[in-house]
Amino acid sequence: MKRLAALFLLLAAPALAAESWGLPEEKAASFDAKVVDMVCQLTGDCPTKCGAGKRQLGLLTNDGKLILVSKNADPFAGASTDLAPYCGQTITADGLFTTNQGVTLFALQRLKPKAGQWRDANGFTQAWGKDNQRPGDSGEWYLHDARVKALIGQQGKLGLGPGVTE
Repeated sequence: MKRLAALFLLLAAPALAAESWGLPEEKAASFDAKVVDMVCQLTGDCPTKCGAGKRQLGLLTNDGKLILVSKNADPFAGASTDLAPYCGQTITADGLFTTNQGVTLFALQRLKPKAGQWRDANGFTQAWGKDNQRPGDSGEWYLHDARVKALIGQQGKLGLGPGVTE
């Protein structure tokens, strides 16, 4: 009987909106919003298809809040690759809000188009793997990226100049 009660409680408990990443002041959230071109929303400069992958994308809620999406579920990657196919469409976003020094950002973990299924927001590494002929080895893409290696060569691993280690 105790097992049945425990199973009932487990099934009745609401699912968490997102997985904790230990970010400062993080708050899990799931909400509906329209995918928008951030520059377009702020300046009125609105090329077609949200800038065709060359613009930072964000989310506009029904009550007019503009949400900056800082990253996706991949390490050191942005969410524009995941959001671009839904430019101008309403999706359900699932992730974490975090505030650091007064700036609130949203880390997208999953998304669901209105007429679709939930999917993980990991499009950046999939696209990077395809573009760099490393489809099965893109999890730590930043260790293999020529642009990252060039910047480390110029600025050092800490960005403080070559040879600076502390």
